[in-house]
Amino acid sequence: SFLCPYSSALLPKMAKQNSPSLIEVVKQVAEQQHSQASEIEKSKTVLFQLQAKFQQLEKEMDSILLETKTTEREIYLQDDAIEVTKYHCENLEAQVRALYSENLKLRHDAETVQEEFEMTFARNNEYREKIKAHKHLFWETESKMPVMIQLAKKKNVVKALKTKKEELMRDLQNPQGSVIKEVQEEMTLLKREITTLKEFINKKSDFLEEEKKMHAKLRKEIEVQNKRYNAILKRLHCQLNKLHSNKRQRHWNVQQLEKKAAELRKCLGVVELQSSI
Repeated sequence: SFLCPYSSALLPKMAKQNSPSLIEVVKQVAEQQHSQASEIEKSKTVLFQLQAKFQQLEKEMDSILLETKTTEREIYLQDDAIEVTKYHCENLEAQVRALYSENLKLRHDAETVQEEFEMTFARNNEYREKIKAHKHLFWETESKMPVMIQLAKKKNVVKALKTKKEELMRDLQNPQGSVIKEVQEEMTLLKREITTLKEFINKKSDFLEEEKKMHAKLRKEIEVQNKRYNAILKRLHCQLNKLHSNKRQRHWNVQQLEKKAAELRKCLGVVELQSSI
């Protein structure tokens, strides 16, 4: 069963020629078959290896094709992105040109505003100097008011009391019971006086604020009254001028009437003379 057809055909011939060498022939044939089977197994192994390598190459080929398609798709996307970027750059250039024009206009407007600001600043400085002079005059007038003089005296009293309080605080550092009690009593009295003075100062401050508001209101009312009086004075001037004009007209009319009366008296005198003759 292990002999190939060729060897089985040779066996009868070899048996007829030389019977003793049959065993050797069988051994040779078996060895050849074993060698052929070994070569076939090797060929199968090589074939399996080649098939596996071929499948791996096919997989690598598919992977390369997929990467190629992916790369082509990325190239197309990059081309689209380049077109979009180019369009965006053109829009940005147009925006830059528009912004440059707008910046030129804004610079011109800023120079105009700067000139107007300098003029306004100069006018404000002039107005500020006037306000400063007015404030100085107001403070001078206010400092001469009886209320302000009294407030200054109260401030001096408070200052003296604070100085005395500081001296007493230094004396309190010497631990003497009776002195401390006396000082504490005096401090309590001083605190009450200071509280009273603070309340008085606060009331005076409120009173001064009210006086300031009243002065401001009076100034406004005086300005309104001045405007009103100026209008009335102007109207009176107009009426006076009209009266003078009417007076001159009446004087001229009287002169004319006197002339006519004289002429009439003259005519009457002539008529009377003629009638007497």
